[in-house]
Amino acid sequence: MAILIKGGRVIDPARNLDEQLDVLIEGEKIAALEADIEAPADAQVIPAGGRIVAPGLIDMHVHLREPGYEQKETIATGTRAAAAGGFTAVACMANTNPVADSASVIAFIKEKARQEGVVRVYPIGALSKGLEGKEIAEIGDLAAAGVVALSDDGHPVMNALVMRHALEYAKMFNLPVISHCEDADLANDGLMHEGLMATILGLRGIPAAAEEVMVARDLLLAAMTGGRLHLAHVSTAGSVRLLKEARARKVQVTAEATPHHLCLTDELVQSYDTSTKVNPPLRPAADVASVAAALAAGDIDTIASDHAPHADEDKDVEYDYAPFGMVGLETAVPLVVTELILPGKLTWQQAIKAWTANPAQILNVAGGTLAPGGVADVTIIDPELEKEVNVNDFYSLGHNSPLHGRKLKGWPVATIVGGRLVMADGKVIE
Repeated sequence: MAILIKGGRVIDPARNLDEQLDVLIEGEKIAALEADIEAPADAQVIPAGGRIVAPGLIDMHVHLREPGYEQKETIATGTRAAAAGGFTAVACMANTNPVADSASVIAFIKEKARQEGVVRVYPIGALSKGLEGKEIAEIGDLAAAGVVALSDDGHPVMNALVMRHALEYAKMFNLPVISHCEDADLANDGLMHEGLMATILGLRGIPAAAEEVMVARDLLLAAMTGGRLHLAHVSTAGSVRLLKEARARKVQVTAEATPHHLCLTDELVQSYDTSTKVNPPLRPAADVASVAAALAAGDIDTIASDHAPHADEDKDVEYDYAPFGMVGLETAVPLVVTELILPGKLTWQQAIKAWTANPAQILNVAGGTLAPGGVADVTIIDPELEKEVNVNDFYSLGHNSPLHGRKLKGWPVATIVGGRLVMADGKVIE
């Protein structure tokens, strides 16, 4: 059946397009993108007046937890959370159990996603065997199995020689290496950003240098090897300076920032709400402003949620003992709209490019554009829709969000994957 999206503001940064148009979908492809398309007899018509029509949003950094941690999230629940949040595709990290460091685990994830998922799922393979940072994984086997990148996210690769070899081998398969930039010795089991708030709250701090030291090291290794480096969850002004300098030297590097590092500060930790405990930690306002400015300037390429669900009982403990991570798939878009787009810190074009064309290019996956003949992955956003966040309504099994009870504006209202409407008005269509 055909779908006609009528009268929306179509924003497709890959084609430098921002105008009122109709989008016709036939089968799994975009059939036409024109003004005043006449609806085919069998078409489902979706009125989009006053709404943003964008290529399907891609989140290149999520934790789906399956296999091994199904009490936190499953591929079924995580992809439904993605659809509810307006995402048509997600790339899932390798810190599962067993670790996604073999072709068999990658095959399991892909098959599970085919059977139970509602959006596209792209597995990311482990950089090192067992995420131990001692020996690189079988990168050739992982590439053949269909991974889109390599990462030990959640575990810093402390051994520089291992990181060098990973960049060199990954280059042979044109795979990006996604770096979790953290010096574990400097982080020293800290709980939040080392600074004034940590002193006031009496919580052990993690210095900004713990991130920046590893950013500097990995940028040097990328320059040395010519490998494709992608910096995960950039969060400090110092990391931004290093990134800009490396870009000026034509180092092959891309970077992402999370909505929470773009919009939230370490002052939220005053509540001792364990959902504010993330790694890297929430930073002071000056760092947040620097990261947001780097995104607007194009020095940071993508917005990625780092969706990290935990079971309620895991987070319902003292701050010291809670695991790091917050959920983000279902609130990423309205948080960015409310805190960055509406105040004029980021344009719609910049935000959508960071969720579409850029991640598609970095991961070399389908989508990222509404060009006729391309895959019919589409996200529709209502910039005026305001709702209160209620974690109890999440499709994700994780409720660990500090945004509960907060009113946000600019929610996705439709998600189309491969020509199939999978979310309408915030509800996933089974």
